Amino acid sequence: MNTFNQHTGFFITGTDTEVGKTLVSAALILKLKEVGKNAVGFKPVVAGTYSSADGRELNEDLEALRIASNLEQGSIDLCPYILSNPAAPHLVAQAQGIELNIGVITQAFQNISEKFNAVVVEGAGGFLVPLNDREDLGDIAMALGLPVILVVGMRLGCINHALLTYEALKIRNLHLAGWVANTLSDEMPLLQENIETLKSRISEPYLGTIPPLPAKLQKPVNGPYSLDALRFAAEHIKLP
Repeated sequence: MNTFNQHTGFFITGTDTEVGKTLVSAALILKLKEVGKNAVGFKPVVAGTYSSADGRELNEDLEALRIASNLEQGSIDLCPYILSNPAAPHLVAQAQGIELNIGVITQAFQNISEKFNAVVVEGAGGFLVPLNDREDLGDIAMALGLPVILVVGMRLGCINHALLTYEALKIRNLHLAGWVANTLSDEMPLLQENIETLKSRISEPYLGTIPPLPAKLQKPVNGPYSLDALRFAAEHIKLP
């Protein structure tokens, strides 16, 4: 059964920060468009901005999702909370006198869901990153009710991080639609053996391995992935 037929999108979580959630999220948007879905990206919160050539403050994750979603700059809000400093969102928000509110996030998600028939929600950091003093990203996943796709950054320690996240998903009774192995910038030793180990311990579908991006497709500093990089990633994964 195709999971997507039963839902309006996916929630993308990862084994850590900087493991490829944005790359996979944007690639999934392209895959959904290939099967005729009017798909868009969404993030509950981002932390870290850069100045564009024309002086705008942008976030590289949101810009990648915007590129994949084929949206013009400023045409629609993909995130209710855009924080400037690249650090744990709840700490940055606290320093700015803001409390990240799950109700605001779910309302923003509902608003964008009314305009598109598939929403790919990219989490921030790992699954249990705090949102505020009481809630975390896992609570957002539960509130949105979307099937989850786990991105495993393939590096030393990833088996432990992946299985801990897998257990956390199960404890919260969230449906894992599948998982993706992302090889980051350098292919790790015993890559295939690590993937096979995870396949033997995660019963949900393995959706593919994204190899290291070729040099010309590497993400620039202070900038989003190119459309060619997103297409490269999309070629190596499948929808659940």
